[in-house]
Amino acid sequence: MESCLAVESDIDKVLAKFQSIKDHSNHVSFDLINQVESLKSELQNAPEDHILTSFQQELIKEVLCRVKETVARQASEHRDLHSSVSKVGKSIDRNFVQDFSACSRDDVFNTPERSQIVNKIICQHYYRQGMHDIADALAEESNVQVESHEKEPFTELHHISERLKNKDLEPLLAWATANHCTLETQNSSLEFMIHKLKYIELLKRGPGYQGEAINYARTHFRKFVNKHERDIQILMGMLLYIQNDITQSPYSSYFTSDGEAWLELYETFIRDACQLLGVCVNSPLITCINAGCQAIPALLNIKQVMLQRQVTGIWKGSEELPIEIDLGMDNRYHSMFACPILRQQSSKNNPPMRLVCGHVISRDALQKLCNGNKMKCPYCPVEQSPQDARLIFF
Repeated sequence: MESCLAVESDIDKVLAKFQSIKDHSNHVSFDLINQVESLKSELQNAPEDHILTSFQQELIKEVLCRVKETVARQASEHRDLHSSVSKVGKSIDRNFVQDFSACSRDDVFNTPERSQIVNKIICQHYYRQGMHDIADALAEESNVQVESHEKEPFTELHHISERLKNKDLEPLLAWATANHCTLETQNSSLEFMIHKLKYIELLKRGPGYQGEAINYARTHFRKFVNKHERDIQILMGMLLYIQNDITQSPYSSYFTSDGEAWLELYETFIRDACQLLGVCVNSPLITCINAGCQAIPALLNIKQVMLQRQVTGIWKGSEELPIEIDLGMDNRYHSMFACPILRQQSSKNNPPMRLVCGHVISRDALQKLCNGNKMKCPYCPVEQSPQDARLIFF
């Protein structure tokens, strides 16, 4: 973060310099243009046989000199700007480490099977983004087998998303109607949000569409009364103001913040559709990139500290990170267990173990606490046999 702030500060200085030179150049150029235009007008209005006076000759020479000086000065300032811009590049090189080998392993993707996994993840990402031509080309060149059921659902979702961006609700409404029962089990409000937005769009057209809006509400809002009674009452209240300027009514926020309603509908659709398909909202590729962007700066910093203290052998980039990195709640997909004794996260080789008394510790801690065939729980005085401990799966 400090590196970003340092680069941002240098960029702000360059932008301030750009603006200062621009303002000064505009002011000087405007004065010169006015002076030249005045002199041109004076000469054009003079008689054809008019001979320039010594004063006029000096004035023309003075204007020409000012023009040459201004052009030379602007060229010099332009060269200075190139120098300032190049300093931003040096600032980026200085503040950002380009060598990420300290937090990576060369053997991660050194087998054909692992390379295929990466290629398949990239293909899936392109299918989710609707870039089927690119995904198909990559799958063909990398010999990735992609089943039709893996890309067909995303084809439909992408089509609906594109139509939503053009404020066309019909494909989304058809999809929501077809999946009504499933959306109900997910306690989704998507279908109601679609009808609500269509109703508001009718009201926006003016008093001439009041009857159509009422008929639409009678037809579609009835089945949502149990869950959205309060919202429906608000929507019906809008009819009182449709004859006047509804944007000046107590319901004006529904008509002035149009973009927010469409964005909320789009996000709800993506979330519910992904839940229906049993996939995450973000593709695995995006998830990995986001996690890496948060984790790499911390890993580079800890690696630098290790180099300064000459303890680089502690972390060799194996299965475990040298520090705990919080990626935020959005990137938590399963429960994690940290042993309260050894202060370490559990792993396949060191899973959590449940003792007879109910307390849970890691297998390594269990082995350290064993005294022959007996052990005492570190949290309660219950003596027990280590063989009675049971493996727990999170």
